[in-house]
Formats: sequence, structure tokens, C-alpha cells
Amino acid sequence: MAPVDVSIIVVTYNTADQIGRCLDSIAAAACCPQEVIVVDNASTDDGAALIGKNYPSVRLMVNTINRGFAAANNQALAVCRGDFILFLNPDTEVQPEALRRMMAYMENHPHIGLAGPKIVNPDGTLQESVSHRYPGQRRSGDELQGLKGTIACVLGAAMIARRECLTVVGGFDEDFFLYGEDQDLCLRLRKAGCEIGYIDEAIIVHLGGQSERETPTAELWRKKTRAEYLFYRKHYCPETIACISRGELLKARFRIAMLNITGRFPGCRQKSAAKISKYRALLDEIGRRGRQEINSHNTVAKL
Repeated sequence: MAPVDVSIIVVTYNTADQIGRCLDSIAAAACCPQEVIVVDNASTDDGAALIGKNYPSVRLMVNTINRGFAAANNQALAVCRGDFILFLNPDTEVQPEALRRMMAYMENHPHIGLAGPKIVNPDGTLQESVSHRYPGQRRSGDELQGLKGTIACVLGAAMIARRECLTVVGGFDEDFFLYGEDQDLCLRLRKAGCEIGYIDEAIIVHLGGQSERETPTAELWRKKTRAEYLFYRKHYCPETIACISRGELLKARFRIAMLNITGRFPGCRQKSAAKISKYRALLDEIGRRGRQEINSHNTVAKL
């Protein structure tokens, strides 16, 4: 079996209308020996059949259940042969020279364990894909002091990493089903002594949110909140989580109150109602997730 330099993993779920463009762009951007592995998470849109028919060089893994984004990536990671691993969402398109530039960046920056390219919308505008703080970090005091580098995390839609670094931290945490796994992976890599990088000259187009197109807005925000609290419980002490919960509850209540006022004006009712639905879902989920931490902290404080 011929050696490969980079293994490209794409996890797909009901994105048959997107995956072809993604795979075509990967092939067009090839700059070195590579392998492409697609994990289909029990899609119902015939995407797996499309890949099997039209992309014979792609290694296709078809799950009978939706294992989640993190677990599916780990499933492919276990069989990767490349020294570098590129994680891509199926609703992305790799632009010319992007792969070559990502590989060159990683080879020239050995202290970088994982890096993200520049991610843009289909119209060319920049997507926010780099963060210098983790969720809730401004309330965490010195809990995350001493980490390598200044970048906290990059967007999971497109990330390139050293396989040896991923092996050290055990890949993605499969407790994250969807959302938050990229932030958690980046933080664990930094705790292991790696830095997170950003490759401005490598461009990836990202449509965004395609696997969640059918998910109601309120449920979407519930999922994101659950992922955030999983992240908090892994990396922050109970006192910090209680502080975060109190702040988020106050913010959600304030936003609902303001939207109830603005919703009375002509032309604002429908938009305000949609946002109220979002914040009520957040309020319920934060209350559910944060109540235990708040009560636990208050009990300890009284002792």
C-alpha cells in the first residue's frame, strides 16, 4: 500500500447535495499523496450510495446509527495513514492551493499541533473561525493559565492536525455528539503542550449548518447549550460554572424582556418572537444544566 502524507476525513449526515462539491474540490487541490475517508452517519438521503458510485477512490464507512461528529471522526482516525489529518465538513470546498499551503504551514511550524485555514462564506466574506478565549473563560479566573500560544480554538469545519498530537490526547471526546468538540480538542491539545495555529493564506469556502437544516431553532440552541455545559464540567471548577450560569440566566431574562418590548412595534413582531423562542430555550436549558452547579456552590459556600 502506497504511503500517504495527509489523510482527509469528512463526516457526513444528510448532505448528499453538498458532498460531491466537497470531494471534487479535494481532488482538484491535491498536492501530495493523500487518502480521503468519508464516514456517513446513517444518512437517509442516499449520500452514501452517491459516494460509492461516483468516488471509487474514497474509503467509505457507513454507520447504521448516527454516532455523532466526534465519534465518527475518531472512527476514521483509527485507520488513517497520513502524518497529517485534515478534518473537513461536507459543506466545504477546498480552494486551489489551500491544501498545499496548509501542509507547508504545518511542516514549517513544528510547534503547532493543530491549525485552521481562513474560512469564508460562498460570497467571499470572512467567517469568524478563530477564537482567543474559550466559552466562559472570562469568568474562569486563572483556571486556564499557562497554555501554549494565543489562539484558543479554530472552527471545526476545517482543521489540520498532526496525527502524533491527536494520538497523545486520544482524538475527539466522544461525549460531545455535535458542537463543542472542536473547542474541547483544541484545549486538550494546548494542555498537552501544543499550540493552535491559523493559516491565513489557505482558503476554505464553508456553507455552514447543512446537517442541521431541519432542526428547529429552539432545539438547535438547546444542543449548543448542552455542549457548552459539557465543556464547562470538563474544564472548570463548580464555582466557575455556577458563576457562568448566573450570568447567562440574567442575560437571557434581560434579552426576553427587551424583545417583548420591541415586539410591540410594527414589523418587529415576527423577528422578536423567533428570538424570544431562542432565549426561552436557552433559559430553560441553562436553568436545567446550571441549577445543580449553582446549588452545589451555594451549599459549599455555607459550610
